[in-house]
Amino acid sequence: MPPAANGAELVGIEPVAVSDRSASQRIVNDDMSTLERPRPAGVNAAAFGSDVAAEALRALDIPYIALNPGASYRGLHDSLVNYLGNRRPQILLCLHEESAVAIAHGYAKVTDRAMAVAVHSNVGLMHATMAIFNAWCDRMPMVILGATGPVDAVKRRPWIDWIHTARDQGALVRGYTKWDDQPASAVAAREAILRAGWIANTAPRGPTYVNLDAGMQEEKLVEPVAPIDAKRFMPPVIGAANPDALRAAAALLAAAKRPVILAGRVSRSEQAWHQRVALAERLAARVVTDLKVAASFPTDHPLHAGAPGGIVLAPAAAEAVAAADVILSLDWLDLAGTLKKAGAPTATIVQVSVDHHLHNGWSMDYQGLPPVDVFIDCEPDLAVPPLLAALGGAPARTAAERGAAFPVPTGERLTVDHLAAALREAVGRRPASLTHVPLSWNGASWAFAHPLDYLGSDGGGGIGGGPGISVGAALALKGTGRLPIGICGDGDFLMGATALWTAAHYHIPLLLVVANNRSFFNDELHQERVARMRNRPVENRWIGQRISDPDIDLAAMARAQGAQGFGPVTTVAELRPIFERAIAAVEAGAVAVVDCRVEPGYTAETTAVMTRASG
Repeated sequence: MPPAANGAELVGIEPVAVSDRSASQRIVNDDMSTLERPRPAGVNAAAFGSDVAAEALRALDIPYIALNPGASYRGLHDSLVNYLGNRRPQILLCLHEESAVAIAHGYAKVTDRAMAVAVHSNVGLMHATMAIFNAWCDRMPMVILGATGPVDAVKRRPWIDWIHTARDQGALVRGYTKWDDQPASAVAAREAILRAGWIANTAPRGPTYVNLDAGMQEEKLVEPVAPIDAKRFMPPVIGAANPDALRAAAALLAAAKRPVILAGRVSRSEQAWHQRVALAERLAARVVTDLKVAASFPTDHPLHAGAPGGIVLAPAAAEAVAAADVILSLDWLDLAGTLKKAGAPTATIVQVSVDHHLHNGWSMDYQGLPPVDVFIDCEPDLAVPPLLAALGGAPARTAAERGAAFPVPTGERLTVDHLAAALREAVGRRPASLTHVPLSWNGASWAFAHPLDYLGSDGGGGIGGGPGISVGAALALKGTGRLPIGICGDGDFLMGATALWTAAHYHIPLLLVVANNRSFFNDELHQERVARMRNRPVENRWIGQRISDPDIDLAAMARAQGAQGFGPVTTVAELRPIFERAIAAVEAGAVAVVDCRVEPGYTAETTAVMTRASG
């Protein structure tokens, strides 16, 4: 492993003073590596255990490490700054561990690659657990570094080191991480970090956790650690479809008269996107997509069945699934539940997935056990090309012209549909990525024509993840020419708003729109459902749910984090001009937040499911 010297490359580079507003503004659109440059330390070789751990982190080729500081990993923090020079990875300071993990989650949604996170001891890990669970359910990779101890009780400071030391700290997250370890030496720490990166980035992907002994980090090396070729310890793992299963699946699909493709968890690869389109057109198969996962098929394509659903399938999608004679599931999230909702169709099922390799006994995120007739044990991106080849040279069944029929919102009271329509008009022809949408989002209101047009939900249903995930996605999208747009509910925003400080501090442009219904409205519907089942007044559903009296000034909260705040927007007529101003601010390098005071409400199908008294 090459030395991590930072002295020569940092000579003459000084951090920008906070008071130097003009200098700060000049670097808004520059490479982030110009930010927070440390003074040269002249350190050219690993001298402490944490230096070896930092070298291993660099070997993973991870550009950023999001963290909230803590004394348990002060050795590692010093190594990142004074040994690696705060470069690959560069520190991203966060105000909460949930935000740090959510940022890594959003980054992975764009790149399909792990970012690093550091969380302090047991308390920081406990703060981070919900966000880790989100990433786990979303099958997103990240390498989380924690710390404990000193494990050697003789080295512990009175009181504080004792309450921040745990015997099996990894047990806090073992049920929703792919792997964890607590190495006891510098060499073991290097191996653990390399293994953590390798496992996190290998399908099925997910978070890994390495817990570093504080004493080991700060211990001086007795002798130099021998270099290794890190790549040899992280071999690429690429699966392949079973040939017999491929042939069986191709034969079923070729003979199908009403095939349906459930396009689920797939990569952000454009090539794989086009191959899925080619397969659907070759089969004239109806395609169903889901807002719980990222864009997987063009929703304006004539073969796309209805709008992408969230809590429920769109009627056209449900009809297609119910009528299908062969269903090809490309790692569809909750295949068993979808089939049940569609009335238990009699179709032959082909499942392509590696998700079963991740299932454990702690979390039920694996959903119900679906009936499957042909199982192809590989990632969908690896199965589609050979399926196309196996289908042979029959002429493609051409599809009609594309088009998107967006809902036309009516009335003067501001709704999420009004918000979506005005935002769509303000964005115009700009390439944009929706980094997050709320439960009230109507899948018909936005067309997804590229794998980065929509990045999916928060994974585990943990409220508060939307802002951080959006910041991480915007970080990965920086410099691509795409406009990152996160749309969050007010509860989600209020829990995660401090993530915006990280975006403002590191000049990560982002537009965040808050669909502010001033309520935890999802739970209002749950309370209505219970009231109906018990024959009690549904009019009381709002008690203990409404976020009003006083209304919270979300734009002011955004400005407090260094973002530009717009609103509150209360009328339909205000929407488009304010969105245009906010987009202009983002294109100039700012973080912009628009507070839209919308009426509570979901699509009719979702509301019916949430409030009916049975089923």
